[in-house]
Order: sequence, then structure tokens, then C-alpha cells
Amino acid sequence: MKAMKIALAAAAATVALAGAASAQELKASYNLGLTSDYVFRGVSQTVEDPAISGGIDLSYGIGYAGVWASNVDFGADEPTAEIDFYAGIKPTMGDTSFDLGVLYYGYVDDKGLTPGSYSFVELKAAASRAFGPATVGAAVFYSPEYAGKGGSSTYVEINAAMPVAEKLTLSGAVGNQSIKNYKDYSTWNLGLAYALTDKLSADLRYHDTSEHGLGKIYDSRVVVSLKAAF
Repeated sequence: MKAMKIALAAAAATVALAGAASAQELKASYNLGLTSDYVFRGVSQTVEDPAISGGIDLSYGIGYAGVWASNVDFGADEPTAEIDFYAGIKPTMGDTSFDLGVLYYGYVDDKGLTPGSYSFVELKAAASRAFGPATVGAAVFYSPEYAGKGGSSTYVEINAAMPVAEKLTLSGAVGNQSIKNYKDYSTWNLGLAYALTDKLSADLRYHDTSEHGLGKIYDSRVVVSLKAAF
């Protein structure tokens, strides 16, 4: 009887380990995007021109890593493309999901007075939770040295999303960007995303900032985007 209990326990452990191994399977996903204006935290990254982007994401258990790239335009002799690398973990606690990670924003053809000065690293801490059909989240990003040798920076955001009809989702965010050597500003966006197919979605979004005086790229704008995920 004792031997049978040991055998059953061993079999149960084997099944549990097999299930755990299956849950830890490495997964890959891909995305392609086309937008009328690449907007980052309320600011145009393409002087209000269109952008094409694409990325690859890998996940293993609660861990993830990925790379994403897009064309950019900051003016003459400035970067022509952005390539981001990121990694982190997405644990859950009860009904709350967390995202703890690090991001590297890299720029191609940075020929400014200080070559490579646009590239920077950020640390990310985010959380989200469902409240009925809606999802509400918050995030904090910190960089010890922001782009353009801007010094330490912090970006804080509150966001929410809610389905309003079949295949149609309303979402928005309010954030504040503070940079040691630059002027702080607030930003917000509100838009609708429509699932055209299981893999293709369209997004119509309004963006604005509190500092139009910093230049045209800080002005309010409406952006139309298409994204394919597979």
C-alpha cells in the first residue's frame, strides 16, 4: 500500500511538472502598424507625417521581451528611425495585473551635435485591474538620463478602456511628463478602436498636450492607425 501511495504521488508530481512545463512554453507574436502620425506622449515623432512600424514579442511564463521599430523625423541631421528593446515580467496578484520592465529607446542615424544623445533607458512599473467591463490602469516610467541629455525624467499615466459595442472599444489616458532640464507638460488622449478582423484593428484617436508653445509637434491632433497582430 505504501509503495502504491508513493507511485501515485510520483505520478501526480509528474503530471504537475508536465503542466508547469507546458505553461512555460515560449510564445512569439508579431505586429505591423501604419499611422497617419507617430505620437509619443502627446508629441509627434514624425513632424506630423505618417509612420510604419513593426515588432516581435516573446513571452515565457510571466516573462517577456521584444523589439519594435518605426521611422521618425526630428529635423535635419537627426535620427531617421527608432528601434526599441524591452523586457520584463507580468505577474498577477488577485484581480490585479502588474508589468515591471525596462525599455531601451535606440535611434538610427543620430548625427546631431552629440551623436547618440537621443537614445535612453526607462524603467517601467504598471498595474491594471478590471472593473466590470472596464479596465483601469496606471503606470510610472523613470529614466536617469532622458533623450537629448535632458537629465532624469518621470512620466506618470492613468488609463482606461471599455467596450462600447461589439468589436468597438473606447480608451483614453492622462499623463504628465517631467524632465529635469526641459519644461514639464501634461498630455491626454481619447479614441475608439474597432476590430476589423481577429488580427486587424483600426484606431481613431485625439491627442493633445498642455504646452502648445513648445512647438507645432505639441499641438492637438487626430490620428488614424491600422494595426495587425499575429
